Amino acid sequence: MKKYVLDLEVVSNETLSDIHALIKLRAADPLPEMYPGQFVEVRVENSTSTFLRRPISVNFVDRRKNQLWLLVAAVGEGTRHLMTLQAGDKLNCILPLGHGFTLPESPGERMLLVGGGVGVAPLLFLGSEIHKIGGEPVFLLGAKTKTGLLETDLFKQFGRVCITTEDGSAGEKGFVTQHSVLNEERFDRVATCGPKPMMVSVARYAEQAGIECEASLENSMACGIGACLCCVEKTIDGNIRACQEGPVLNTRKLLWQH
Repeated sequence: MKKYVLDLEVVSNETLSDIHALIKLRAADPLPEMYPGQFVEVRVENSTSTFLRRPISVNFVDRRKNQLWLLVAAVGEGTRHLMTLQAGDKLNCILPLGHGFTLPESPGERMLLVGGGVGVAPLLFLGSEIHKIGGEPVFLLGAKTKTGLLETDLFKQFGRVCITTEDGSAGEKGFVTQHSVLNEERFDRVATCGPKPMMVSVARYAEQAGIECEASLENSMACGIGACLCCVEKTIDGNIRACQEGPVLNTRKLLWQH
């Protein structure tokens, strides 16, 4: 798939929490084709300590407005710098990168999309694409507390939203893998993104239920083009580069369950 290096204009930078922001970017020309689960590598300008690009999941693509959305968590100097961007600023991006999620073969295929924290980012785009073909995904979103829940109103536009928080401040109390929907309903496939322990638990649930599960890995991806080998992941078929063969992989290929 062809990759592009584009200077995108910041349309808005909305603060969602103390550490989260939604950055909307606009291109001068029509954005290239992108798929849910792919990511971009952004260059952090004017930072004395950030030399490598930062990988950010594609949160949403608004074709009508020709906008690309990035959901950013301030976890280091580079991402903290991105949160200071203002409307009119430019952000240099390499896109689209990696392989994305598998879309349903039919609208009737029941898909469960499970995300935790900022890991919910690629699931909004995935849910919108499922909805576009007539499907009705179920979102299962988790956070430590209700202030960590992100974009819930946007998710509700594309499917039913189930919520867990560890402190019980919103939705059901506990982890996503403890939500009652997992025992009460049957799904055909699962897609997940978030902290690795959460994804491992989701993969275990899918294995026990006998259904396919895809996970979007959050390995460190310094270059995004497979050259630096920072993102190597061990699989049953040997080592792979998460930025090239992933970041979305069938969990049965990972060594999590072996």
